[in-house]
Amino acid sequence: MTEQQPFELVRRCPGFDLRRYPAHVVAQVTVRSSFDKAGNVAFRSLFGYISGQNRTQSSVAMTAPVVQEVAGSQKVAMTAPVVQRTTGEGEFVIAFVLPASLTAETAPVPTNPEVEIRTVPAGLAAAAQYSGGWSQSSFERHSTQLQQAVLAEGLRPVGSPRFARFDPPFKPWFLRRNEVVLDVQEESGPTA
Repeated sequence: MTEQQPFELVRRCPGFDLRRYPAHVVAQVTVRSSFDKAGNVAFRSLFGYISGQNRTQSSVAMTAPVVQEVAGSQKVAMTAPVVQRTTGEGEFVIAFVLPASLTAETAPVPTNPEVEIRTVPAGLAAAAQYSGGWSQSSFERHSTQLQQAVLAEGLRPVGSPRFARFDPPFKPWFLRRNEVVLDVQEESGPTA
């Protein structure tokens, strides 16, 4: 069974789960492509890395999810929903979440200069699960719903939503598990 990225469920909210993710390491590439094709464009480089195209020529276990986000997404608090829209081609960062046992220091060093190893800091995020295809229109629809639900809960979104896919491309589209994940600002406790 494929290792899943760990998280702590903080609470269930209408339309999403509020989760605390620990710091984790990803192998990522930046590609210029349409939203719908970005994952396929990046796959060869990332799969090569986990298949041994690294300095130690060691294999790295495949984990889930594969994460896609707009390149250069800034982690800035927002006060209103922002929907990711890309016409034609844009830059996307596609990342494989590496096994929890690896750190940026212990992960094999890539031999492909397109592949970067990066530590993602711990954080709080809202996640909404859905099934279906990997289209931009589906992502945008679920992203809009998540952003509205987050604001309705009184939480403040930070940065742009990410697309997380958990299944291989050969799995029938109607059985695929997908998520929209949106970082949110840490909740402040009651003031005295």
